[in-house]
Amino acid sequence: MDQPARTPRQIGAALQRRRKLLGVSQEDLGSRVQLRQSTISKLEGGDPGTKLSTLLDTLAGLGLEFVIRERSKDQPDIEDLF
Repeated sequence: MDQPARTPRQIGAALQRRRKLLGVSQEDLGSRVQLRQSTISKLEGGDPGTKLSTLLDTLAGLGLEFVIRERSKDQPDIEDLF
């Protein structure tokens, strides 16, 4: 899964897609990473107030990692595609 995400909403949607692909509920993911289900729900909903540690723990719980790279200039935002 290699998907650019530039907004909290895009990050949340990507996490939700991955969680569903793995067949894991929000509650199960929360248990894996010691977070409440409501916290996972807020993160997936694009809550801009999410702590960085919460995001990193959730990424790890989904088998993902955070990568920083130069922004692509020739690719449209994912929101522009739909």
